[in-house]
Amino acid sequence: MTRKSRALILNASEHSFLIIIGSFVALPFIWMISTSLKPPRLALAPPYLWPNHFHWQNFVDAWSDAPFSQYYLNSVFVAVFVTAGQVITSAFAAYAFDRFEFPFKKTLWYLLLGTLMIPLPLLVIPTFQIVQTLGWANTFTALIVPRCWTAFGILMLRQFFKSVPRDFDDAAKVDGAGTLRIVFTIMMPLAAPAMATLGLFAFLFAWNDFLWPLIALNSPEKFTVPLGIANFTGKYGTRWSLLMAATVTATIPAVLAFLAAQKSLIKGLTAGGLNE
Repeated sequence: MTRKSRALILNASEHSFLIIIGSFVALPFIWMISTSLKPPRLALAPPYLWPNHFHWQNFVDAWSDAPFSQYYLNSVFVAVFVTAGQVITSAFAAYAFDRFEFPFKKTLWYLLLGTLMIPLPLLVIPTFQIVQTLGWANTFTALIVPRCWTAFGILMLRQFFKSVPRDFDDAAKVDGAGTLRIVFTIMMPLAAPAMATLGLFAFLFAWNDFLWPLIALNSPEKFTVPLGIANFTGKYGTRWSLLMAATVTATIPAVLAFLAAQKSLIKGLTAGGLNE
């Protein structure tokens, strides 16, 4: 067997393996879309992955039986502000840790990295106590402010900023630029791939977050999409076609966000990865 034949067989084997794994990963999504297009009485009847005819009325019924338009507006509002908050705070904190010298810098940096090892559910009770003390319970402020910073984002942007020569900062300071102008007009544009990646992660996290909104909110008119679907499930738990139709619509913004940022995703994750 020639080297070229072995390479072709190896390449075909790798692609076959990836196709099989990808099929298993995509199977729940295919079932979700298929069930959302079936008549309610045939939701769990065969054929399971391809409906006999498409019943688009499920989407209309799901949106009319629950105020999903309000849930969407709430989720978009929270996700946009959380994304903007994480990107901006991470950029400034990363710039400070990379460019400035201040007392206990290394200690604070290691403490910051240590927070990555704390499970998020462990922070729910102290966070809620703080929010309640400040009078933010059952408000969008409670959903936005505690999520406006992330140690992961600071770490990723700091690694990227380390790859930017300090000569850029010096040249900007000679022109009279201050820290705000340097971060907004020099560092952030140069770090666009990393910031797009961070923004994507922040948006998906805020959009899919269920635990914290469940604890912080108690007014149905302020529910986000995950809470709305959970409430819809409790009300129509056996109407699988409507439930899957609501779930399909809930995944659309996440898919669109990924498609918009996919070109920057790999570049952003690998940017600065070789820097010390």
